Amino acid sequence: MINKIARSVADALAGIPDGATVLIGGFGTAGIPGELIDGLVEQGAKDLTVVNNNAGNGEIGLAALLKAGRVRKIICSFPRQADSQVFDGLYRSGKIELELVPQGNLAERIRAAGAGIGAFFCPTGYGTQLAGNRETREIDGKQYVLEYPIHGDVALIKAERGDRWGNLVYRKAARNFGPVMAMAAKKTIATVHDIAELGTLDPETVVTPGIFVHQVVRIERVATQAGGFKKAA
Repeated sequence: MINKIARSVADALAGIPDGATVLIGGFGTAGIPGELIDGLVEQGAKDLTVVNNNAGNGEIGLAALLKAGRVRKIICSFPRQADSQVFDGLYRSGKIELELVPQGNLAERIRAAGAGIGAFFCPTGYGTQLAGNRETREIDGKQYVLEYPIHGDVALIKAERGDRWGNLVYRKAARNFGPVMAMAAKKTIATVHDIAELGTLDPETVVTPGIFVHQVVRIERVATQAGGFKKAA
């Protein structure tokens, strides 16, 4: 019987090795798998390469993972903001490596990994330092830069509902990077707020099929002030 429901966050994260490439979903405050990130801090894997839209906020979540000294390199599109002091300090002191990737390129490089694409040409970044020494090509009179897929050893994502087969449904903007990261990783771990009985999820609403998901962990809903589920009046 296929049952991908993990008993706990710790059980789901067990076995992630040092040096792993970890894809972490989320955009702004939407879809961040905070419980899995906190669990990864506790789990202890180090020398990680983290792929995320940004480089953490404040000193919680991804920023806490960075502060714990577990991340060797971060690949992201938006590393610096008002409350990115943890990343700023590490980067300025040479304790973390940064690969800066335009946001559309980042999403497409992850998607390409899941789709089995070896490489692709993209116009974004041509003629800038972001292009580095990569191959360029003129196609129909326009210049392009060769981009390579971003594969993950593990993806940590947040969904709304799931079943024991690993089928996932997302909540609005919390979907963001989750589906492509699930496809691009060797192992995908997802948190959900609700475990659905097998067969009760409408197939038309399933965004990430269970074939791309290895473990599902149920978490409680947490009210927030900045967005998502509001605290009761």
